[in-house]
Amino acid sequence: MSLAELIASLRMNRDFMTNVVAWERLPSRPSATQPLSLPPQVTQALRQRGIEQLFTHQAASVTAVSQDQNVVIATTTASGKSLCYTIPVFQRLLERPKARALYIFPTKALAQDQLAETQALIAAGNLPFEAHSYDGDTPRSQRTQVRRSDGILLTNPDMLHAGILPYHTGWRSLLSNLEFVVLDEIHAYRGIFGSHVANVLRRLQRLCQFYGSDPQFICCSATIANPKEHAERLVERPFTLIDESQNGAPSGEKQFILYNPPIIDETLGLRGSSVLAARDAASTFLASDIQTIVFARARQTVELLLAYLRDDVVYQGGEELSVTGYRGGYLPLERRQIEHGLRNGQIRGVVATNALELGIDIGQLDAAVITGYPGSIASIWQQAGRAGRRNDQSVAIMVANNSPLDQYICTHPRYIFGNSPEHALTNPDNLRIMVRHLLCAAFELPFKQGEPFGGFGDATPLLEALRNGGDLHETRDQFHYVGEGSPATAVSLRTSGDDTVVIQAHDEDSVQVIGEVDLETAPVMVYEGAIYMHQARTYLVEEFDWNGRIAHVRPIEVDYYTRASVGSSIRELNPLETAEETILTQSRKAEGTKSKKSAQSVAILRAWGDVTVVTKSTGYRKIKRYTHETLGFGEIELPEMVLETSGYWLIFSDALTERLYDAGILLRPNNYGPNWQQQRQIVLARDNHRCRNCGAEGRKDLTGLQPDEAQSESPQKPVRSVTLHVHHIRPFRDFNYIPGQNDHYKEANQPENLITLCPSCHKQAEAGQQARSALGGLAYVLRNLAPLYLMCDPGDIEVVAESRSPLTKAPTIVIYESVAAGVGFSQRLFEQHHDLLPAALELVSDCRCRDGCPACVGPPGEIGPDTKQVTQQLLHMLTV
Repeated sequence: MSLAELIASLRMNRDFMTNVVAWERLPSRPSATQPLSLPPQVTQALRQRGIEQLFTHQAASVTAVSQDQNVVIATTTASGKSLCYTIPVFQRLLERPKARALYIFPTKALAQDQLAETQALIAAGNLPFEAHSYDGDTPRSQRTQVRRSDGILLTNPDMLHAGILPYHTGWRSLLSNLEFVVLDEIHAYRGIFGSHVANVLRRLQRLCQFYGSDPQFICCSATIANPKEHAERLVERPFTLIDESQNGAPSGEKQFILYNPPIIDETLGLRGSSVLAARDAASTFLASDIQTIVFARARQTVELLLAYLRDDVVYQGGEELSVTGYRGGYLPLERRQIEHGLRNGQIRGVVATNALELGIDIGQLDAAVITGYPGSIASIWQQAGRAGRRNDQSVAIMVANNSPLDQYICTHPRYIFGNSPEHALTNPDNLRIMVRHLLCAAFELPFKQGEPFGGFGDATPLLEALRNGGDLHETRDQFHYVGEGSPATAVSLRTSGDDTVVIQAHDEDSVQVIGEVDLETAPVMVYEGAIYMHQARTYLVEEFDWNGRIAHVRPIEVDYYTRASVGSSIRELNPLETAEETILTQSRKAEGTKSKKSAQSVAILRAWGDVTVVTKSTGYRKIKRYTHETLGFGEIELPEMVLETSGYWLIFSDALTERLYDAGILLRPNNYGPNWQQQRQIVLARDNHRCRNCGAEGRKDLTGLQPDEAQSESPQKPVRSVTLHVHHIRPFRDFNYIPGQNDHYKEANQPENLITLCPSCHKQAEAGQQARSALGGLAYVLRNLAPLYLMCDPGDIEVVAESRSPLTKAPTIVIYESVAAGVGFSQRLFEQHHDLLPAALELVSDCRCRDGCPACVGPPGEIGPDTKQVTQQLLHMLTV
């Protein structure tokens, strides 16, 4: 069945169409061209490649570059952005034979792909210069030749950072004759990665100045809200923007389908699995031999989908290896083989993370299945654009999951079809990042007294601090690096930390490395007892050597996977900026203008600043494939992780808290009766001071907590134990204990109604009982709406809600960045506070569920029947 026939059959499928919330036909678009005079050799090269005219945005870019402007091109996928920089570079190299150009791509795979295209153009025009790549895969025997070659050098930020700049004397020819720096896919340079890259570019420009060059910059980006601002933040120079309004590239017809899995519980609003729905969609395409790419956000989801699809392909009589996975953690040679297989058509389906989102040539795919909102509107269109890249008809299906973010998009589908509202954020002046690059820059060239670096007009105070710390030596008004070797080798651009864990597979007499994970991810992926999945094969983690950074695994055939339970607590809040919001209740406002002036106001304090978060994996679940039922539990014994980051938080004043108590929106803390301490000690002893859910061991000297307390752990205590809570299985409030009037607490506090839980498991168990406080509902909505206002993955934002924070002694919601030091998300949320709360109210009010659901205030099992009502009341109060 052809793709057109399959699309027509889907439209006639009533069961399928019932769950389609949006079906957009994006019509084909004719080209818009503009004549431009080019050197004969360049014209010949283009004609040999079938290019007779330039599209309007290409011509505008070439013209702007010829006027010595730095240019950023932000047009859709497959619009020919590469020619926007290739043509002006070729022109300059023909005019000045000694000129050099540096192309920087976010991944080695993309650099290799563009190298092949650039070399093909050079050969087509018989041009008198060459193009070479230089990355970690370049054989050492060829590296000297590459350094000596003229023309174009293609690399990635990591190699520029650690393999070129520290050894700049060997790159004198490049740096002294550098005319152009090309930065492709700059929307990928955001967050921690982008902040690092901005500092690498500072170091590059510092060396260019030393060697006497002043290159122009040409940047390319997906369609984001702030491409010009983002480019200027990265490069710290002014830019001219060529945007989608100038795009003259033709495009084939694309059918974009937004699919919301059917509701399987009308009362709870619970929908079917997005993973299984994505599997069904992909299997349908593959059964018709339509080459398909499936995107998933998490590595584990990639492996699950791959296993499911391979089962389907084999059942249909196909080749199991015709479907493969592609994600971070795969070894480089493995990824290159997959890319080649996709191009030559041997691989008919691939399940990938966003590692294949960028413009790598993987052939003519016809269908894209996106499993859940990928974190940004730009990513949706990047992923959808991987199908139909050669102007043929294509289809993209985004399968929504139960998260509020996905359901928000399903109720507001026009959101993804308009202009991108997302901003790419970086914070290159973040001290934790910049100081590392100051050391790298000092290794490359000594710093002079008063020399600027980035946002610091004079970096001397920072340099003096590094001198005092023993990293630099000052002599004759210069600061010299005094460490051994290049400091760049110890700085990873991709994460806030530099440690990785190697995964070694032991199979009979052989041992081989099958992948790697970063240290921050290791506690939820390679703990002892975990099932690690690689290309749909399952491995049991038998040992995790934390100090040696090695996970030892062995192949095993099981029908389940594992998922870790992680608990986090806030240890410290240090505000950098605060604001107090004055609130008048609705009843006061209704009394008239005179009464408004005399009404007593309440307040909520919002702030952003530094946050210290302690995170610990305490246990894991064994989950059966397909049915997703829980088969059992296991304990995780690993050190806690301390994260120093940035956050945005809301603190409810005493007056506001009392108003919320009176209105029943917040619940007053429970009085558990006079026998509480005695009963809880009995239960702790009965359960051997271990969590009954995940088995986490507790501290016998720090267990005197009320069930709804979430206290920080003391850093002086052992890292392998946690503070335990005692939880009422049947909620205490159900017993209607009234001090001085009855003794119902005795029944409530019977040991058979009590269970010992660690903070993480207790948080899950208590969520439904405490939901009427509305804090959990509000935090849930804010956590999932925030990425709509930021260009970040939802995993970059975490939230903690406490009915009485040990730090603030008040109801508190903290949204913090999940990367060390933070990159500016928190400050932006602080600034967009007055937009965020109305959007949260709109989401909750528009949701069609009765009592709350995953689309608004939380999933069933974690919320109570009043959650939606009280969260809505709270939001009304905060937004009036």
